[in-house]
Amino acid sequence: MRILSINIGKPKTVEVNGERLVTGIYKTPVAGSVAVGKQNVAGDGQADLIHHGGEDKAICAYPSEHFAYWEQKYARPFPPSSFGENWTLSGLTEENACLGDIYAAGTALVQVSQPRQPCSKLALRHRLPDLPKAVCQTGKSGFYFRVLKEGIVEPDAPLILIERGAGELSIAYMNHIYYHERDNIAALEQIAHHPALSTSWREAFLHRLTNQRKR
Repeated sequence: MRILSINIGKPKTVEVNGERLVTGIYKTPVAGSVAVGKQNVAGDGQADLIHHGGEDKAICAYPSEHFAYWEQKYARPFPPSSFGENWTLSGLTEENACLGDIYAAGTALVQVSQPRQPCSKLALRHRLPDLPKAVCQTGKSGFYFRVLKEGIVEPDAPLILIERGAGELSIAYMNHIYYHERDNIAALEQIAHHPALSTSWREAFLHRLTNQRKR
């Protein structure tokens, strides 16, 4: 498992369908070492600080293994950074990344905190209106890391599993429950009360639990 590419970019204004939009989804691969902090990757930035960035979502990661699927589906290239990710990964996908997993990367320690939820900015970047829905349906979402120990990371750095998260709840499993098995109360309970879950996803799962119990 390794970090194939480190991608950063500050928010910029783009014109989409005649409207001006500020977004941080455009990232560029970098060649040298990059510091990772509690809030984000050095040199990177987000336009929407409510839904992106912060301690629970300091690093957005996406598996390079999925690019071939999207290239076949849409008949266009999807190079590293195509999904606005900070780290393009090799060897670590939603199937084997589990909530709460702790990895060493360079001199940093990072922890899996939640799946990535695609937003409209992804669709606008690629001019593909159905892309966010396709990401949800396939589970090829990517995921977020929080930074437990700040440090320096270089492209091609190995990701070394230090500790497996409690319950071994994979990101793939979480996506399945969130999008396809929405009334599975036992699974919702298990995920909602996991100590490593991000605040925003915990609130979403607890809200869904409340609604299910009212039925």
